[in-house]
Amino acid sequence: MIEFLSQPWHWSVSGFMIVVVMFLMIYLGKKFGVSTSFQTMCSAAGMGRVADYFKYDWKTQSWLLFFVVGSIIGGAIASQVFGDPEPVQIAQSTIDDLAALGVEAPTTALYPVELFSMETLGTAQGIILFVLGGFFIGFGTRYAGGCTSGHAITGLSNLQLPSLVAVIGFFIGGLLMTHVLYPIIFNL
Repeated sequence: MIEFLSQPWHWSVSGFMIVVVMFLMIYLGKKFGVSTSFQTMCSAAGMGRVADYFKYDWKTQSWLLFFVVGSIIGGAIASQVFGDPEPVQIAQSTIDDLAALGVEAPTTALYPVELFSMETLGTAQGIILFVLGGFFIGFGTRYAGGCTSGHAITGLSNLQLPSLVAVIGFFIGGLLMTHVLYPIIFNL
């Protein structure tokens, strides 16, 4: 069974499962979005005393907390039980793009270790990528009224125009970051 589950699955299996989950959520009147779980955590922790934004009945969204905890536990189990010991396979074009930025392509990790480490955090690149980038992600998530998964999965499946605008913005932002800002940041 483990061998069967460890093999790569066709992309349509994931797509079908997302459709099933979305139909269930629409039927149950629920909205999906990971960023909402952070709002729920803050509300449950009593932040409603500090900011009106967190004053609501967080218990109606408590299922999101189980989703986040389950995602973390599921990811840990999947990486330990179903992890592939083989080196990460990356397209040659990606390796070339990373090399042009002065970054060595990952071989054992899923990300370039020289970019995502505690040593990198204290550098100008690390501050820009982690601190400033984290702020923009958090601000953008609240400004857009949700995160990428919330808009792209829930919003688009409910045919919401603001979600379409947000998803288009996410793609434009990703392209600008990859092709314009990354080369500037990595040449500091």
